[in-house]
Amino acid sequence: MGEQNADNKPEDAREIDITLSGQATEEATKEDATSVSDITALQKENADLKDRALRALAEVENIRRRAEREVTEAKLYGASNFAREMLAFADNLHRAIESVSQDVRSDLPPSIAAFIEGVELTEKDFLSRLARFGVKPIDALGARFDPNQHEALFEMPDETKVAGTVAQVVEQGYLINDRVLRPAKVGVARGGPKS
Repeated sequence: MGEQNADNKPEDAREIDITLSGQATEEATKEDATSVSDITALQKENADLKDRALRALAEVENIRRRAEREVTEAKLYGASNFAREMLAFADNLHRAIESVSQDVRSDLPPSIAAFIEGVELTEKDFLSRLARFGVKPIDALGARFDPNQHEALFEMPDETKVAGTVAQVVEQGYLINDRVLRPAKVGVARGGPKS
């Protein structure tokens, strides 16, 4: 039996070596498969992270552009509410001037005539100050009716004016940097020529 054991040892050792090398090969194959799946998972995760990063950059760029646009609009139109309120003052100055017709002015005492002239100069100065901030009157009289700039209060028959044009301005309209601040309240001609 001793000889048999001695003879078996080399074979057993070879079997053990073969078994071990087979197991090592299997483990290496499993590790390779695991490595490939890990690499695939990492590549997918990498692509996902790149996509997220690009989306985040795009969002930041959109926010930057929106902020720039809002700053520009604030500079151009930030005074809109204040200017709109000041238009009531301009309207009152204009009404005060219009309340005294040109015919009557020649018969007024010099002090009253000077007062009216002062009101006219005040209106002119006030409108020029508004113009420095981009507030300009809308030229409505005789223009084609534009619902974006005019508010029609009534239609008036007038054979001499082109139909659809502004025949009378009831209240002056204003723009602020080419945006309507207040539409002109107008009467529109009808019954005249079509164009």
